[in-house]
Amino acid sequence: MAVPTYDRFIEPILRFLAARPAGALARDVHEAAAEALSISDADRQLMLPSGAQLVYKNRAGWAHDRLKRAGLSCSPRHGYWQLTSDGVAFAAQHQEALTPEQVERLARVYPDARLCTGSDREEQDALASQLESAPDALASPDDRLSEALLELRRSVTEELLETLSGVAPTFFESIVLDVLHRMGYGAHRADLQRIGGTGDGGVDGVISLDRLGLEKVYVQAKRWQGAVGRPEVQAFYGALAGQRARKGVFITTSTYTTQALEFARSVEGIVLVDGARLASLMIDHEVGVTLRTVRVPRLDSDYFDAGG
Repeated sequence: MAVPTYDRFIEPILRFLAARPAGALARDVHEAAAEALSISDADRQLMLPSGAQLVYKNRAGWAHDRLKRAGLSCSPRHGYWQLTSDGVAFAAQHQEALTPEQVERLARVYPDARLCTGSDREEQDALASQLESAPDALASPDDRLSEALLELRRSVTEELLETLSGVAPTFFESIVLDVLHRMGYGAHRADLQRIGGTGDGGVDGVISLDRLGLEKVYVQAKRWQGAVGRPEVQAFYGALAGQRARKGVFITTSTYTTQALEFARSVEGIVLVDGARLASLMIDHEVGVTLRTVRVPRLDSDYFDAGG
């Protein structure tokens, strides 16, 4: 049989993870779902048209994405899947096979819902009701294409943030410098140097904007769990003063408090980049991300008009 659509992967993944409360490696879940769906060895070799990934792994990934958006599963670390408490309860309450309607709800209702925890369930259920009543058939192909591209970008953004949260601090600093270089800072990659470490004075990297190093931008790159507050941004500003620097970029995987943002606006020469913007820049400049071209046909009216 051909590789089933991604909605068919939802229940096998749910059941496999329900039997493993501590979670499992994503690659093991892929194989378990393929076995449950009786996908042949030959079909498991099928690649996406882009050649970027095996079809069955891609569809398993989308199925797990839907479980995450429904609040039933999560990725506590990169490449590892685990049911949330809501997911464990859902599996216990639905020990019989899910109905087609239940699978369709998981597959189609939650794609635009942001990933959430239990505290967000009420808000998510309200959004689900709105989406459930929106007829996809009324959307034009261009609208559906745009929505698909937005969904892909959102999913990759979330994957990037999950991955960045698990990389080593020194590697994260190098990633940030790679992004800034792709954006055009520094004529050569060697113009961007990582200097973080013990006694770094709150500075993790420096960018030479000219060949003689007369104009520099200093960088702080920090993985962060909670929102970055004013004290951290103010300390970075002090570190810039210690370097007699006029320009600095503070980049985090998290967010900034209102007070931190207000402080940055009250002084000159500091730019704050949060996790969402960093992930967006990584996508736009293909750092840790590959982009593929989609050729969309459209009638060239000018061509026919010119022919009379």
